[in-house]
Amino acid sequence: MSWLVLIVSGVLEAVWATALGKSEGFTRLAPSVVFGVSLVLSMAGLAYAMRELPVGTSYAVWVGIGAALTVAYGMWSGAEAVSLARILLLVGIVACVVGLKILH
Repeated sequence: MSWLVLIVSGVLEAVWATALGKSEGFTRLAPSVVFGVSLVLSMAGLAYAMRELPVGTSYAVWVGIGAALTVAYGMWSGAEAVSLARILLLVGIVACVVGLKILH
């Protein structure tokens, strides 16, 4: 269960990071609310997962999922450039996250 919660929390990290960018310095209400709610849920899930999983592994997986999804969304939406190198680097992040799970 801790791994599932950790994965969902990583996805929520991507949500709050994206919402933070769209909030325009907290001047837009909807993205600001999405940021706040997803931030609290993401941190709560990370804290829950850390009760059973090592801190370093939990944090690395959480950040890896959030970072990879945030960049992937940026490329999908056209806000960031798409290149083979960027895609391969994202695949590398995902592979490292999977590797941490396998080694646990």
